[in-house]
Amino acid sequence: MGRLSGPLTHRLMPVVAAAGLLLSLAPAVGAAVPPTFGTPTATSTFDSGIDLAQPITVSETIGRAELLLTFANAIGPTITEVPVPPSGGAHSLTYHLDTSGQQHLIPNTPIVARWRVFPASDPEHGVLGPELPVVYADDRFGWKTVSGDLVRVHWYEGSAAFAAKALKLGEDQVRATSKLLGVTETKPVDFFVYANTADFYGALGPGAHENVAGTAFANIRTLLGLIPPDQIDDPLVAVRIPHEFVHLVFDTASSNPYHAPPRWLNEGLAVYQSEGYGSNDRGAVQAAAKSGTLIPLDGLTGQFPNGRNFFLAYSESVAAVDYMVRTYGSDALVTLIRSYAEGRTDDEAFTAALGLDMTAFGGAWFKDVKATAPTKYGPQPAPPGPVPSAWPLAISGAASSPVASNDAAAAGAEASAGSAPSPAGSTSGSAIGLALLVVVGVIGAMGIGILVVRSRRRTTDTAG
Repeated sequence: MGRLSGPLTHRLMPVVAAAGLLLSLAPAVGAAVPPTFGTPTATSTFDSGIDLAQPITVSETIGRAELLLTFANAIGPTITEVPVPPSGGAHSLTYHLDTSGQQHLIPNTPIVARWRVFPASDPEHGVLGPELPVVYADDRFGWKTVSGDLVRVHWYEGSAAFAAKALKLGEDQVRATSKLLGVTETKPVDFFVYANTADFYGALGPGAHENVAGTAFANIRTLLGLIPPDQIDDPLVAVRIPHEFVHLVFDTASSNPYHAPPRWLNEGLAVYQSEGYGSNDRGAVQAAAKSGTLIPLDGLTGQFPNGRNFFLAYSESVAAVDYMVRTYGSDALVTLIRSYAEGRTDDEAFTAALGLDMTAFGGAWFKDVKATAPTKYGPQPAPPGPVPSAWPLAISGAASSPVASNDAAAAGAEASAGSAPSPAGSTSGSAIGLALLVVVGVIGAMGIGILVVRSRRRTTDTAG
């Protein structure tokens, strides 16, 4: 059969090319269709959990399904594998996030949920669904809200005047501390006011410290406070609210992904800003210094102790900040706090701002309050033990221990009884050296014997 040629060939070529293009664009027979995600939902019940659901339609079996949960400002999601539907079609992926008991979650925590599915035919490439922002709410109460420039106060008992006063205390402290630390606050702060102890500690959960009346959670820009409505005019409330707002601004000035500043520095600034270094704190520090129970600052870098030392920890914190300002100036304090934003260690930050590391600063503060540094416990170097008299002579050329002197005296007694003592470092040293050589030789011989036995055993095993 001959080839086509001439004008007919040229007319057919565009037709063939177009047909080939259409065939390449047409979907392959039996190819999987990507999953279709519906609108995800979340239903939350405080102190119980969050029920999450994702409608999905798939044309083939799902090999694996995952839920990605990103909490607050975490650097990445927590990934949990979830049950998959048995076949293709329309289904709903579900998951219950437990927030009860030890799984307690602080109210107002933001979460972003997102589902990911891996088709059975392509287990290496997952398909992501839409993001679902969720805010875990304390739904036990009917909250009312009043907002200022930066602060939002939420309360459920008390008058509007009660909330307005709480709002003013918070906003004033945010401005004052922002000015001190040289930062600008732009994100709003949510302040939830609880009317009684049971409600407040229910919000904090089972890990709450005793004696706490307010807590700041800087990572979610949230404050929880205990203020009964009839106590809004109590002088302690005028301290408690500003104290917690200082923590939020402190976090803005020092936050970094590597290392948190010492707890005593954070709490010390909050007390210093909200009430100063008062007589009660001074008395507590002086009494502890006198009785030898003052806690070193190195012991207050993390969680504060419970019990009677809880309040002492706060008194020491503000005392140390007061000493820092008196000795180095407020600019040094600000420089120290701001330097943590660069990810510095404690010693790096203190040395750059004050010229001495944190332990040395703590020692200087101990001297300022006339406290005796506590005894340091822990691993200690082993005490020197008795050694033969010739060993120090052979090593250093001079006797240095009482044992050596006693041995020398014994040698002198033997000489007076008619035996001729050997010169130190010659005969005795040679004897010791010979003994050591014998020991080494024996060990070496034993090692060779072991190697021979093992070699024979290996040969026998191989042969068998």
